[in-house]
Amino acid sequence: MQANRKMNREMRFTTAFKDLVMLVVITIIVLILSYFFNVFVFLIELFQKYPKAINYIDEIITGLLTLSIGLSIFAWRRWRELKKETAERIKKQEELFRLTTTQAEVERIISKQLRSDMDQMKQDVREILHLLLNKYKI
Repeated sequence: MQANRKMNREMRFTTAFKDLVMLVVITIIVLILSYFFNVFVFLIELFQKYPKAINYIDEIITGLLTLSIGLSIFAWRRWRELKKETAERIKKQEELFRLTTTQAEVERIISKQLRSDMDQMKQDVREILHLLLNKYKI
């Protein structure tokens, strides 16, 4: 029961989930910092002609840039994990194929040996029967 709970906890907080949470937190922090430090002041001045159209373009651009970079890092890390997992699965599949081939070969050898033993037993029974028939035929 406790092992099942531990496995459920591990499943809830995978590296993908942790990366997504970190990405959201970093994006929020960047949005807050860009709000207070006005990184793209020149864009605000450009859009002062149209104040109702875009009020906080610097925060939006910075947040989207951070989100874009974060998602690309997230995708790259998932790609690395999938590449590693695929390599492990291929290795296990090859090992399973090798074991299956080995098991089939062993079964074939055992079957051949059993046939040989059965043939030998038949031959022995024939000889015994032949001897018995010859003995009582007198």
